[in-house]
Amino acid sequence: MRAAGTWVDGPAGYIVCYAIASQNLRLGLDVIADTVNPIQVTRQAWRKVAESLETPFVEIEVVCSDDREHRHRIETRVADIPGFVLPTWEKVRNRQYDVWDRDHIVIDTAHQTVAESVMTLCEQLDLKLTGE
Repeated sequence: MRAAGTWVDGPAGYIVCYAIASQNLRLGLDVIADTVNPIQVTRQAWRKVAESLETPFVEIEVVCSDDREHRHRIETRVADIPGFVLPTWEKVRNRQYDVWDRDHIVIDTAHQTVAESVMTLCEQLDLKLTGE
């Protein structure tokens, strides 16, 4: 959308992602929606995609509970999309965030390596899927 010069600062990008996810689920493929979902409306929209196709889904929230580490990550990351401007620490801290109102998996990456976070996620998914 950005490369085509289409406005992407709003819901349009999410709407396109919902449609792509829906088409992939219809094809029987798994979908991982790796997006910022700080508000209830986007979380509900993702659920609606899966529920409309009667597809099981798991909601996962990835957090960094250590503010110092979180700030360091925000301030030292590099955009991998040409022309994309990453948000500042101030913008990240001041964004609207709605507390989750549903059961979901939380992965705190603050004091874990990526590999440890993935292992934690796999353990949590296994628990969720087996109902333990």
